[in-house]
Amino acid sequence: MLPLRKAETCRRASLLSLSLLMLAGCSPRVSAEVEEAPRVGPELILPVDCVLGQTCEIQNYVDRDPGPEAQDYACATRSYQDHNGVDFRIPDLAAQQAGVAVLAAAPGVVSRLRDGVADVSVKTIGLAAVDGTECGNGVVIDHGEGWETQYCHLAKDSLQVRQGDQVAAGQPLAQIGLSGQTEYPHLHFTVRKDGAVIDPFAPGAADGVCEARSPLWSQDVLDQMTYRQGAVLNVGFASGAVSMEAVEEAAIPEATAGAPAMVAYVRAIGLEAGDVQHLKVTGPDGAVVAETRIDPLDRAKAQYLLYAGRRTPAEGWPSGTYRGEYWVERGGRRALSRDFETQF
Repeated sequence: MLPLRKAETCRRASLLSLSLLMLAGCSPRVSAEVEEAPRVGPELILPVDCVLGQTCEIQNYVDRDPGPEAQDYACATRSYQDHNGVDFRIPDLAAQQAGVAVLAAAPGVVSRLRDGVADVSVKTIGLAAVDGTECGNGVVIDHGEGWETQYCHLAKDSLQVRQGDQVAAGQPLAQIGLSGQTEYPHLHFTVRKDGAVIDPFAPGAADGVCEARSPLWSQDVLDQMTYRQGAVLNVGFASGAVSMEAVEEAAIPEATAGAPAMVAYVRAIGLEAGDVQHLKVTGPDGAVVAETRIDPLDRAKAQYLLYAGRRTPAEGWPSGTYRGEYWVERGGRRALSRDFETQF
């Protein structure tokens, strides 16, 4: 059998997964496709006043698989069955309560909106309570020629526009909330053309095909939206046991030299089946204080909380810098890592 050329390898890898794309030396075709095909809809800016990779992350993409499985535009699994938008997630409820603005992604006219839905996790109130209001508080903007964008899970009483208002790109519409069918604060952003859902990363790709073709995002936004193989949402050192709920509520007591224990924690999102997570804590002298390694994940995880720690010794912790090192092994290489530290 003749060896594959790189272009052919990329085409075959793209049918399997983003991991194979990376191993084959390929990348989702964004810039080249922008040059080959003109944009077919409105040019979109980032619809959240945040910095991707720092103060917000993309949790989920549009599901491009027409069957029972879920697949995003990069041939990976950062989506779920019939997910019809892009989820821009902020770190926790403290960030939400401080206020994160939702912005108009393109100029247009406000055609529909809803306000008055309470900001409360659906885990607390149940799915039945949000039946018919899954979007929560929301805004829909008409961009003309059948194009519209929808903004969901907005904070109650934060809407700054009215039906019929003309809005400019980047104009604040509301703030990220916790309304509707959601367990964490984020913006669910949907693009439609003549009522049909459009993937803003690949509006020119055929149905069921995962390929970054003719994205609607502006080039400035594309430069920020490099596809990330998972992300670290929260890190820190706690003085005792850590739970997902406490991390979400930003209610973690910080570790101190005299606390009962020192526990390093990491909340990661977008993990894949087979991922192996590691977390190691070292003390001021470089010695390992605590270490955790998780067996390969049996399936993809939307989020995962990992921690490593130990009880405080009788004499207390020596003064100095304590470092946490987190990394994820995927396919024999590091796909994700984060270092963090605290001072006693």
